[in-house]
Amino acid sequence: MKKALPPGLKLVITVRFLASCDKYPSLMYSFRVTGNTISLIIPEVCQAIVEEYKDEVIIYPTTPDAWTPTGEVFGNRWNVPHAVGALDGKHVGTGKPGKSDSLYHNYKGFFSIFNELKVCLEDGSIGFPETSPIPQDDEPMPYVILGDDAFGIRTFLVKPYGHMNLQRDEGFCNYRISRGRRVVDNAFGILAQRWQILLTTMQPWPSIAQDIVSASTT
Repeated sequence: MKKALPPGLKLVITVRFLASCDKYPSLMYSFRVTGNTISLIIPEVCQAIVEEYKDEVIIYPTTPDAWTPTGEVFGNRWNVPHAVGALDGKHVGTGKPGKSDSLYHNYKGFFSIFNELKVCLEDGSIGFPETSPIPQDDEPMPYVILGDDAFGIRTFLVKPYGHMNLQRDEGFCNYRISRGRRVVDNAFGILAQRWQILLTTMQPWPSIAQDIVSASTT
């Protein structure tokens, strides 16, 4: 029987694919591995990366005690009390899956995959701390995530004022929210530049594309 490919070679091919978004023909000539084999290697390695590191790397707070330190960081560094994170979305382009109609067609006009936090935010299972007064106030205020105009108004989300001719305090509020939100913009920018496959239109089936995205964020 033909010898199996070494695990190190499989990992190098996958990392090269994620980091440079080289096409399969380019990877074929670089590593002398056939295209159909590469198409099996990449999903296999991505799944292995996620399974191995998901509990170590892909973690997030789930209890009030775990969220509180994050809120303190946003309050001290960005002057936004009771903020525990910043929210943004990134559509990862894919080719149109067969017989999917408009299932993966987004509002920007192309096909993509994306994840939703809406369910755990709305049902409270995300574990935010209980409402409490912010500094220099006595009215209870919920802990929130900072968003932009693309998101609707929710009790768990704060976004900048959208109207013109802002009052002085509204302008200060927008400035602080925008300054706090830049952490998520920076994170997406760094992630996409490191793993440039996220900047392209991927052709694999959405389930495989999701494994590729998960491996990139791991």
